[in-house]
Amino acid sequence: MKHFVITIGCEYGSGGPDIGKMIAESLGVEYYDRDLVDKVVDQLGVDRELVEKADSGDDNVKYMFETKLGPRYANLTNRVIYTQFEVIRKFAAKSSCVIIGRCSDYILKDRPDCLNIFIYAPEDVRVQHVMESRNISRQEAEDLVKYNDEMLHSRYKYMTGTYRGDRKNRHMMIDSSVLGLSQTAKYILQLIDLKFGSL
Repeated sequence: MKHFVITIGCEYGSGGPDIGKMIAESLGVEYYDRDLVDKVVDQLGVDRELVEKADSGDDNVKYMFETKLGPRYANLTNRVIYTQFEVIRKFAAKSSCVIIGRCSDYILKDRPDCLNIFIYAPEDVRVQHVMESRNISRQEAEDLVKYNDEMLHSRYKYMTGTYRGDRKNRHMMIDSSVLGLSQTAKYILQLIDLKFGSL
């Protein structure tokens, strides 16, 4: 197959990371998810909690650095965003891969070898999936879905100026509850095959 990059944006609890992992394993390519945050943490050399706070779109997070004139402060959010953009571009250039979230569809929008997928599902299905995967109560799952929906929408809007579920940013949008996770992965694999060559 040609070099390709699959970006998967997803609603929290819709199974996007699971589907992405199935696709990456089936194709034998790299899979990138939260480890992108780890990479940013390593590069910035700052406390993980601060990076994750900035990553959520909080533009009030500052970091200190020393100068000849003494300590100075800068906006950590912008530094995190810039570093994540660079990391994602490097991963996409390095080898074929699947990237979950991180506004990767927006970051790589000018690459002709990129397919942008968005996975969603009805809220009750997402809540059930979170309950089962995290072994928590329905109320806890509902709270997590609500919190992550708001945080991820806010983050995407802050970083791109557009909306996560906007069809203009995606090549395919699919409800994972229609076919289930593994069949949804197989369906997406068919699109990848048609676009990039024989699997």
